[in-house]
Amino acid sequence: MSSCRDALAAALLMIGLAGPMGPTIAQAAETYPRIGRPATAAEIKAWDTDVRPDFKGLPKGAGSVAQGQVVWEAKCAGCHGVFGESNEMFTALVGGTTPTDIQTGHVARLTDPAYPGRSTLMRLSSLSTLFDYIQRAMPWTAPKSLSVDEVYAATAYLLHLGDVLPADFTLSDRNFAEVQQRLPNRNGMTTAHSMWPDGARPGRPDVQGSACMHGCPTDAKIASVLPDFARSAHGNLAAQQRAVGAQRGAETAAPVAPQPAASPDASVASLLSKNVCVACHQVEAKLVGPALRAVAQKYAARSDAVDFLAGRIQQGGVGVWGRVPMPAQAIADADALVIARWLAAGAP
Repeated sequence: MSSCRDALAAALLMIGLAGPMGPTIAQAAETYPRIGRPATAAEIKAWDTDVRPDFKGLPKGAGSVAQGQVVWEAKCAGCHGVFGESNEMFTALVGGTTPTDIQTGHVARLTDPAYPGRSTLMRLSSLSTLFDYIQRAMPWTAPKSLSVDEVYAATAYLLHLGDVLPADFTLSDRNFAEVQQRLPNRNGMTTAHSMWPDGARPGRPDVQGSACMHGCPTDAKIASVLPDFARSAHGNLAAQQRAVGAQRGAETAAPVAPQPAASPDASVASLLSKNVCVACHQVEAKLVGPALRAVAQKYAARSDAVDFLAGRIQQGGVGVWGRVPMPAQAIADADALVIARWLAAGAP
């Protein structure tokens, strides 16, 4: 990520889109007429959004822990949990760090084989990485939709959940470097390997051997599978690593019979996709949220099911289907009614 700005400049130069690069652009124009032009300042700014570990590229702004809680519960908690514990689909963001780790800059539990999980905060060595990722990729359903101040606020709230920042703290570009010095694993990264192009750092490549990347198979073949009679021999493996939030694991409690995929009619399917409902829901199976057919069955007896479901779709809620909240949805009234009518009819 730290070389993103240099890579961008090189790429723009190669395709003839770079800004004021002197004779290079003129030479490219002569060689390839009518192809490419100098990029405008606004175009470069739109791409040049990375934040480096030396804090270059960090935008001016600020956000408090309290503001971050509002942003988090509205746009982040649906996937990552109210307290960063996450859910069945994502691993924990918070957990596994101690006040001693904040003092030393090394997370002791990273070297403890008995500890069952590795949260994001346990591994994070550069605050810029967290900020940059939230700014570019979150929320999952609408990347880059957060304002700069919302990114600062969400970052501050996440650090507060990990006891790195107090509840009354406001994170900004002015104190960003100070907060970096409180990360539990700030001293946990090493550059002592040969992944650096200048060769100035010691170490050997991670991969050795001349056969690498030659004669690679093009088709994956499954060599073995867990037979049905052995699935529960050691209990349900999916439920055995949950001490630090949800951990990925195979559901082995019972044999899994293949089920035909259920699909709503084209008009409803289009609305579910358009409004990103399918990011958290499937028709037949639980994903982040409950199966849509389970929702239909739960409220089938309500005389006001259409209006009730349309309201829940738009307003969101928490507690009915577990601890993972469903945030309020910016969905048109007409779209919400179509989906609600489909659910009230049994999600056919």
